Amino acid sequence: MQKVHTFLMFEGKAEEAMNFYTSLFDQSEITSIARYGANEAGIEGSVFQATFSLKGQELMCIDSSIKHEFTFTPAISLYVTCDTEEEIDAAFEKLSEDGGVLMPLAPYPFSEKFGWVADKYGVTWQLNLASK
Repeated sequence: MQKVHTFLMFEGKAEEAMNFYTSLFDQSEITSIARYGANEAGIEGSVFQATFSLKGQELMCIDSSIKHEFTFTPAISLYVTCDTEEEIDAAFEKLSEDGGVLMPLAPYPFSEKFGWVADKYGVTWQLNLASK
């Protein structure tokens, strides 16, 4: 059992984000969703707590019931090693849509192919092509 999880806090977009993320990578799925009920702290039907996996790595998320003055920061990002050029190209393209590119997808001294993007939810992703 994994003992350390990345935990992503959204404001009403947790389920949408999980569906988007799990559609991008093999070995990815939503494994559990608990929802806020009527008369609970969060919006009824939104995500109270959920787990999902990306390439076999389990993450957690929530739709916060409290409005915060902060969001995601590029100081912490999800680093994904992609197995093929097709996978890294597709993930980079889809993750950067309505988001932003922090480092273009290109060869760098430390990687044959690497890119860093912020997605439409504000989560940042470092995508690296696996070494051959």
